[in-house]
Amino acid sequence: MGVAISELVPSSEVSLDSLAGKIIAIDAMNMLYQFVTTIRQQDGTPLKDSKGNITSHLTGLFARTTRLMQKGIRLVFVFDGKMPELKAKERERREKLKEEAHAALQESVAAGDIAGMKKFAGRTARVTSQMIEESKELLDALGIPYLVAPSEGEAQAGFMVKQGDCDYVASQDSDCLIYDSPAMIKNLSLSNRRKKINALTYKAVLPEAITLEETLSTLGINLDQLRALAMLIGTDFNIGGIKGLGPKKGLKLVKEFGDDFKALFAEVKWDDHFEVSWQDVFDTIKNMPTTTEYSLSWKDVDADALKRLLVEEHDFSKARVDSAIEEIEKAKKKSQQTSLGRFFG
Repeated sequence: MGVAISELVPSSEVSLDSLAGKIIAIDAMNMLYQFVTTIRQQDGTPLKDSKGNITSHLTGLFARTTRLMQKGIRLVFVFDGKMPELKAKERERREKLKEEAHAALQESVAAGDIAGMKKFAGRTARVTSQMIEESKELLDALGIPYLVAPSEGEAQAGFMVKQGDCDYVASQDSDCLIYDSPAMIKNLSLSNRRKKINALTYKAVLPEAITLEETLSTLGINLDQLRALAMLIGTDFNIGGIKGLGPKKGLKLVKEFGDDFKALFAEVKWDDHFEVSWQDVFDTIKNMPTTTEYSLSWKDVDADALKRLLVEEHDFSKARVDSAIEEIEKAKKKSQQTSLGRFFG
């Protein structure tokens, strides 16, 4: 969803080594979209195999997951299920932006403008059903569990943390907090850098741990008020939020009106900004469907399946795949030895 409250949310930097042994639920669509948007050639075109199939998603997913596995981190991927009805307008908005980006890309191509091609190509990116299925096939080969959420993947991931089955949700958005996730991790990457928004350069980043408890305590509000704050600033269910209202002013209003949300949204003239009622948006967020029908188990890497998918079908380097498998096995043995040492020590 991309709730714009990040500047208000307290966080603390953590090392990847400190996450060893932790179970982290990944918002799959969020991560795959990052890969297809940013993993591209100099002219902005996505990576492709010799058959012309896009491989940016597989390249990113393979690199990210295997390196995190080598750090002793256990991953679970959660894919989006049925899209909430109120999200249809956001989908229409995104499609319009992609069409505009595609037109700008064509102009850049015609002009031979490499910088423009790089800039606009990423904005045309889509995660297709084929990419999703290939990603699941890769996860199967790596022995990483995944599930499809009833609706929003981030809500299900947050629910799994709340249930105690995972330690964190990994996402660049703060959405999982309004879905009542106790903890999340941002910037879960080994590159220690991320592309700047609307720019061709990168900035240094480190993983950051965020907890719902500290967020609510620092802001001085409760969970329902956090949801109301997110709505004032804007969610996928009320795009753009209330015009002219930023996070700090929004927080001040939320505190002023307390739990009287009817009065709060009347004050900001919600109905002048949106066709959908504030109550429908609030209820959609608060009652996002989740499920307990999942089973998490991690299996050994299926080297043959991995090579079949990556090397034979998509032209990945066999040496690269073999090296990743070897490093995962080393990390696994080291983890087992450490566990035994603690047990007998």
